[in-house]
Amino acid sequence: MSPDAIRELARHFPGRWDHHYIAAKIKSDPLYEAVLAEFRESELPLLDLGCGLGLLAFFLRHNGLGFPILSLDYDQRKILEARRVAGELGLERLDFEHHDAREGLPAHQGNVSILDILQFFKPAEQQLLLTEAAERVAPGGKLVIRSGLRDRSLRFRITVAGDLFAKWTFWMKAAPVYYPGREDFEQALSDHGRLSISPLWGGTPFNNHLIVLTKATAG
Repeated sequence: MSPDAIRELARHFPGRWDHHYIAAKIKSDPLYEAVLAEFRESELPLLDLGCGLGLLAFFLRHNGLGFPILSLDYDQRKILEARRVAGELGLERLDFEHHDAREGLPAHQGNVSILDILQFFKPAEQQLLLTEAAERVAPGGKLVIRSGLRDRSLRFRITVAGDLFAKWTFWMKAAPVYYPGREDFEQALSDHGRLSISPLWGGTPFNNHLIVLTKATAG
């Protein structure tokens, strides 16, 4: 997004924290361009888990991706804000719903994204969520995940500190519980398709990785 487009989107979130967060997040975080690259050639509907203020949906629409997007998040305030902004922008085929992924996932066949929320789930809950998400990926579709990866690096320690700060400032409603390692993703997803795990920290200090499960095309 151009600086003008970022400012225009941020303008629709009048709260000082939300306004500055959105502008800084889109400018500095490599996540959105990475997810755009994964879904650019797809017309499958997207189930977006942990959508927050809906930035991924707004970013994809700005870049011309028109497939239906159902975005879910545990924080009802953020869902209400995302709905309001989508209405103000006149965007169609975007739905934002309050939902706790621990209670299971809605029926869906298409692409799925899980961005920056796995650390708030216990190990067994993570495995169940990953399995349910993989089952909702259609043939030829993708499950795209961004997560901090558990390892011995300084980046990992900074990632934990960042999540604790987000809880302390009430930006996130919960503190981190368990960070998955590479083996956790392999255990849950390897049987569902082709799995790739690669660094996605860009210019940030965090130990973020992009995990992509690609399902073979039917036939």
